Amino acid sequence: MVLTPARTRAALLALALGGFGIGTTEFATMGLLPEIAADLGVSIPSAGHAITAYALGVVVGAPVLAALGARADRRRLLLVLMAAFTVGNVLSAFAPTAETLVLARFVAGLPHGAFFGVGAVMGTAVVGPERRGRAVAAMMTGLTVACAVGVPLSAVVGTAVGWRWAFVGVGVIGLVTLAALRAWTPTLPPLPGATVRTELAALRNRRLWIAFGAGAIGFGGMFAVYSYVKPLLTEVTGLDVAVVPLVLALYGVGMTAGTLVGGRLADRSVLGTVVGGMVATIVVLVAIALVGPYPVPAVAAIVLLGVTSQVLGLSLQTRLMDVSPAAPSLGAALCHSALNLGNAAGAFFGGLVIAAGLGYLAPAWVGAGLTALGLLVVLTVGRSAPPAVGPGAGRSATAATGAEERARDLTPELSAR
Repeated sequence: MVLTPARTRAALLALALGGFGIGTTEFATMGLLPEIAADLGVSIPSAGHAITAYALGVVVGAPVLAALGARADRRRLLLVLMAAFTVGNVLSAFAPTAETLVLARFVAGLPHGAFFGVGAVMGTAVVGPERRGRAVAAMMTGLTVACAVGVPLSAVVGTAVGWRWAFVGVGVIGLVTLAALRAWTPTLPPLPGATVRTELAALRNRRLWIAFGAGAIGFGGMFAVYSYVKPLLTEVTGLDVAVVPLVLALYGVGMTAGTLVGGRLADRSVLGTVVGGMVATIVVLVAIALVGPYPVPAVAAIVLLGVTSQVLGLSLQTRLMDVSPAAPSLGAALCHSALNLGNAAGAFFGGLVIAAGLGYLAPAWVGAGLTALGLLVVLTVGRSAPPAVGPGAGRSATAATGAEERARDLTPELSAR
């Protein structure tokens, strides 16, 4: 028996709540560095190691936890991952030193990618394979709303009452998400015969690594600009520093719109949306480089970057699920490893041109080049179709429809809750 529409919406809302908490904690640290540094008695660059630690936790945790949880019920695994996320953020709130904060941020980052990977499979299960793009979009909407609401709110709380309370707030969101996941998501067994070995065997999949590489390179273009958006807006565009949070909130609104649009486009053509998202991102990055000194078009271009980057990010995650049919959770989780590598690459190369004295518009040109390189990877070696799905296609092919078909066969589990 298929879940009722109301129950389906509730399950997607639970996943979106998790995305909201993860998105808030991932980006909030960037706006709290001065307060963290002052409280812990370190420099701002040293406090920035907490950001690096979180990203490293995502890169390491996404494939490792997705593989280790291969034999676990998907609902149970989501609960464990969200519990670990909550603990990591509570530890962050009470970290007595910079070193313990770095460790706590690493712990908080570990479940990030795996949660989105397993959540994508759960979301697809409750809505059906033909709407998998919109299922992923529903969960990712939580992350984008976090950029529009959660991150600015964390900055306000951190400034008003202390940075630690921002992480306490994320911990509360984690507890609420745990209750929602327990109440609203159905039991969903893993793939028949799934083991850590079979999950890791998926890493030999050439298509998976091509999609991973294209995502890590192509998505780095957005981060080349976003990493330095504050000095871009204040020193090039000429906006007052007090206006920057509003621009970032508008960027989050753009991300939300991109997620909703990208989900529908991906349901029509996943690869076409990847290509279109990359082309659109290149165009917007070039526009930022050209109109950066002019306030209205510069802000409009940054908001559009939020739209195109999320269309690209969502379609990349769906593509990674499609090309990893025997391990869809691992494929979706690896998307977040790729995006965090893109974060590091974009910030690094953008910083190089700034250090070379080329100014804060130069990262936009670097970003356009990175995304163009990712597009080249897709067009030259990344266009092969994912494994066929249909009768007689074998266990892996059947698995490509995701856990959603199994969920519909498991009437007792789905209808009992």
